[in-house]
Formats: sequence, C-alpha cells, structure tokens
Amino acid sequence: MTPSTRAEQFASLFPTEKPFRAKQLEDAVFNVAYGGWKDVTVLPAPIRAVVADKIPWISLDCKKVMESKKKDTYKAALCTFDGHLIESVLMENARDQWTICVSSQIGCAMKCTFCATGKMGLSRNLSEDEIVDQYRFWVKFLREHPALPQRISNVVFMGMGEPMANYENVKSAIKTWLEYTDLGETKITVSTVGLMAPLEKLLADTTWPHVRLAVSLHSADKDVRGEIVPSGGTEFLNKLQDWGRRYLEILGNRSHHLTFEYVLLSGHNDRDADIEKLLRFVQSVGRVRVNLIPYNFTDSPFRRSEPVRIQKMVDRLESADIPVTVRKTMGDDIAGACGQLITEIGRK
Repeated sequence: MTPSTRAEQFASLFPTEKPFRAKQLEDAVFNVAYGGWKDVTVLPAPIRAVVADKIPWISLDCKKVMESKKKDTYKAALCTFDGHLIESVLMENARDQWTICVSSQIGCAMKCTFCATGKMGLSRNLSEDEIVDQYRFWVKFLREHPALPQRISNVVFMGMGEPMANYENVKSAIKTWLEYTDLGETKITVSTVGLMAPLEKLLADTTWPHVRLAVSLHSADKDVRGEIVPSGGTEFLNKLQDWGRRYLEILGNRSHHLTFEYVLLSGHNDRDADIEKLLRFVQSVGRVRVNLIPYNFTDSPFRRSEPVRIQKMVDRLESADIPVTVRKTMGDDIAGACGQLITEIGRK
C-alpha cells in the first residue's frame, strides 16, 4: 500500500486548518535552512508539536551511500517507512552540476531482460513524497559535502520502476519540484518502457507538465524487441509509431523533443539490419532523437556492443540527419549505471 503524503497526513490531523497551512508545510521541507519541524517557527507551536510527533521530516532514511572511483557518481540506498530499500543516484554532469536519477517504484514489473531491477519484481509504487524526497536527500547530502558542486540542475526518471505505471504520483512529484525548486520543465526527463495506455492518457492530460519524454525502444524489429522487452506486446512498434507522430503534433517542439532510448546488446540489436530498421522507424515517426546506451553488466547473458559497432550506428544515424547521442557510462563500479539498480531487501 502506498503511504500517505505529508499533505494528506496534515489534512487528517488538522481537518479544519486553512489550506495555507499545508502550503507552509511544503515550503518548509524545501527550505535548506531548516533541519526539522522544530525549526519551522512559521507554524504555531501547538501545530508544530503535533507535526513533529506524527509526520516524518523526510520520508526516506539513508542506509548507505556509495562513491564511484572517479568521484563523479554517488548511489544511495534509501529505506521506506515499511522497510523496503530503493536506490537513487547522483551524477556529475557536463555543466559541473548534478543530475539525479530517481526511482518511481520499489522494484519493477516490466521484466526487461537486460535490467537488474526487472529481476526484483514489483513491491509497490512510491508515493509522491518518496519520489520528491530523493531530491531533498541529495540536496542535504551536497550541503554536508561543501567541497562538491552544490546545484542539482537535472532530474531523470531512470531509476527503479516504470514511471508511467505510477502516473499520478510521478506527475504530482514533478509539479512539486517545479513549484518549490529551480528546476525547469526541460530539465526533467521521464523515461518509460512505453506503456501505451498512460502514454495515450498523457496526450489528453492538460495537467501533465511539459517535461521531456524518453521511450525505451531497444529494437525496431518486433521479434527482437519482444525478446528484450516482453511487456510491449506484438503490436507495440505500430502503436508507438502512431503515438509518436501524434505526440510530436500535439506537444513536440525544439525544447520538448521526444527521445528513443536504445541499449546496445552485442549480436542482438546492433547488426547492420538492426541499424537500418532503427533508422527507418525513427524516420517514420518524425523529428526525434536517439540516445544509444552501452549495456552495463547485469546478471544476464548479454554483452556490450563493441565500440566499432556503436560508432557505425552513430555514423549511419547522423548520415540521415537523425540527432544521436551515446550515453556516458557512470557509476558502473558501484552498480549505479543504467539497468544496474537492485537491492537485496527489494527482492522480497
């Protein structure tokens, strides 16, 4: 069962209080000068005493932080109120600032064959606060390490779980960040395996924030894609093609582009025929980007594509004027890279 948010707990404790009190509550948790409810003197003392006793200051308890050898990536094991662990990652970016990779669920039900998280299964969705507080945890971590750059400039939903399977809590968390932090819409990316029902909902949802979307394609061959990502179904590529065209018509622009993610698996989806199918599929959708992801080792039979194969794919896509990037591998020495997040408690 997904836990109640701070706002819901406050409303239950103080049903007759004015809405501005709940707003003061959320203002307080994003105020870096405060270390707990005792510091929030804007709240009357009687309310503050009850809140301090009944509502946790932060919904996640840190159990461990790991640092990569290059000191450019940190991974935290964070414990929820019901004893589950999730992982969240802090990564240095090209602007000498930080990107955080947040989780949206405890485990994942998508069963992508190259992904460690998929082997955990799904325990439950994270609440809005549990998503939001991953950002708050890393803000506190950076303040406790003043020698590190202090600004978090980007957030990516590429941690544990499928964000579109936790649609409402993910949307609420994003809106909270947009209201209480200096993050802008184009600095937040939601990565999805491509659940079509919520993606269709998104197109008609006028309250969905205009953040960037990245859809995990991984192959433009329906049989190969079905082997890699079993959750998609046999008609996934046709549905994604149609949806992608409509997304670009309704929401797409230079700032809010659509990205297809493609993990590179040697001998599976990096052959010449795979490259040509990818190129044709992308061109059939429209002006989208491709993010190539070198496979990070997990307990699976796959191997990372050779550099020469990766470069051949880059060259072929660029020759067709398709914007393409190759994701930099970070944190693989602490199992913090793409597809590697898994926890022992989370396996239960």
